[in-house]
Amino acid sequence: MASALSPPRVPKPKYVLPSHYHESFLEKKGPRDRDYKKFWAGLHGLTLYFYNSNRDSQHVEKLDLAAFVKLTDEAPWGSSHDPSTHFNLVLRNQEIKFKVESLESREMWKGFILTVVELRVPSNLTLLPGHLYMMAEALAKEEARRALEMPSCFIKVSRLDAQLLLERYPECGNLLLRPSGDNSDGVSVTTRQTLNGTPVVRHYKVKREGPKYIIDVEEPISCASLQAVVDYFVLQTKKTLVPFLLDDDYEKVLGYVEADKENGESVWVAPSVPEVLCPGPASPASGPKQLPPVPVMPVPSQHKLPPLQNPDENYVIPIGDTPAADYENGDVPSPAWLGALKPKKCHPAPKVQAKPTKPPTALKPEPKGLTSGLAKKLAVSSAQALFSTTGLANVTAELEEKLQRRRALEHSAGLAGDQQANLGAWHVSQVDPSSQN
Repeated sequence: MASALSPPRVPKPKYVLPSHYHESFLEKKGPRDRDYKKFWAGLHGLTLYFYNSNRDSQHVEKLDLAAFVKLTDEAPWGSSHDPSTHFNLVLRNQEIKFKVESLESREMWKGFILTVVELRVPSNLTLLPGHLYMMAEALAKEEARRALEMPSCFIKVSRLDAQLLLERYPECGNLLLRPSGDNSDGVSVTTRQTLNGTPVVRHYKVKREGPKYIIDVEEPISCASLQAVVDYFVLQTKKTLVPFLLDDDYEKVLGYVEADKENGESVWVAPSVPEVLCPGPASPASGPKQLPPVPVMPVPSQHKLPPLQNPDENYVIPIGDTPAADYENGDVPSPAWLGALKPKKCHPAPKVQAKPTKPPTALKPEPKGLTSGLAKKLAVSSAQALFSTTGLANVTAELEEKLQRRRALEHSAGLAGDQQANLGAWHVSQVDPSSQN
């Protein structure tokens, strides 16, 4: 019986180490480290990578040499080790201390770092011809890499934005590379310096002619790459101009680790969600929402209404409501009460004098209670007229009509009373002739 064919064995993938210009062991001590820590280090481009071992393909730390300032050979104070095995890498924002195994290793690291930073093989180091040849090869690789790569100080911004960046972040550099304003293949260089306290901003045009970049000045300068353009500005100004490099110590995108439900592996997730406002104080779960308080405007004194005669029955019908047959406000008489009201006999002051042919007679004084009662009712009626609204127009007209009728009846009754009094006095004078004497 034929045996089942077994699948061919697939060789395990080998770790592919990144291509470095130079690599060896380094002991590193940062500004926050208490002691040196040993790494396998490799230099590629303008970045120095650090690994836990020489078999790892994923780095654990890295340093950007674009912020390079200088290299020094100062040994730690009070160190009992050979000072020739120490050197310091000074960057714009920090200083890193290194310790190596020998003087040769120190000179090699310094030589390769200076080669990629200055794009030239240093001549003031203690190096063998083989070491110089290796650095020349690294220089050729770096020039080829930079010809295809944008410099770190290249930012896609406009002229105005470039000026604002250099003004807002002076500690990040004063030279910035940006796209050209005429939408061509060229670029522009923006610089910002301070002269006697006054900022001086300059813009330079860089044209592209084939594989070369030409700095458009009085005497045009030809460069092989954009990085060479940046290096030319830095070297010609004696490193007064510093390439602009934003601080990337802080992340710009929110992310988190999430476990994959299918295979159980953890993955890094960076969701793209729209910007939302921070939630404010939580509203109560039940119950109506509270409306904001309505501001109460003070009423001017000239528009204030006079006080009601009866403060215990201060009720006002809202505008637009149909008035009911029964009124809750006692100050407003109902139509039925007005119909049942009978005119009372009262004796107001006489307005018509007696005839000149008859002798004048003394009139009886009117009771005060009747006069004050009538005046009070008239005042109440006048006060109620002030509170009349559009919805009470018909009621007001009816009240006014009945009030006029009442006044007419009272006036006629007063005149009749005056005539009866005069007639009575005349009869008395006729019966008693002595009264005439």
